[in-house]
Amino acid sequence: MISTLQKIVLIGASTGGPGQIERIIQSLPILNNTAIIIAQHMSIDFIPSFTKRLQTLSLNSVNMVDNSTLIQSTNIYICHGITSVRKESDGFRFNVESSKQYKYNPDINTVFNSFVPFIEDVEILAVILTGIGDDGINGCAELALRGVRTITQDEKSSIVDGMPSRARSCVNNIEISDIAEIKEKIRNFCS
Repeated sequence: MISTLQKIVLIGASTGGPGQIERIIQSLPILNNTAIIIAQHMSIDFIPSFTKRLQTLSLNSVNMVDNSTLIQSTNIYICHGITSVRKESDGFRFNVESSKQYKYNPDINTVFNSFVPFIEDVEILAVILTGIGDDGINGCAELALRGVRTITQDEKSSIVDGMPSRARSCVNNIEISDIAEIKEKIRNFCS
């Protein structure tokens, strides 16, 4: 029996993110009513092997996002390209397209912003991890403005403090935690 999707964890990361994402995935219990959606900047050529690597570390199913995939609780999804979501009668489905106009693969802002219309439909936790630049900050800020709980890394535990630094300065009421605390907060949210 598939449990009803009630919660979604959005994770955005760039430089230094894969190892930290591995630590988070390894720490997760078997998910019940929650899906995890990860937008890790990475060449499309490496995303399939990253997905396979996470699957070996996880108690939960880890899948690379496909166009029109239905988001199911108990699953972890790895984004690529321009990934967004839409709501249909049977739940949330991914839209995936490739575009040269976007600087990042995947584009974290697109993923995060696509959930803004659905904050009344599902409980969301948005997390910004280590990375260069500012991708994901706009989407995280938009979610925070609508009452979504947001978390970013502290400077000390960030391998590269670009994205977390921007999140700390631009996202209202964002929680600032080291990676161990973030791991625990995600586990608690998933419970």
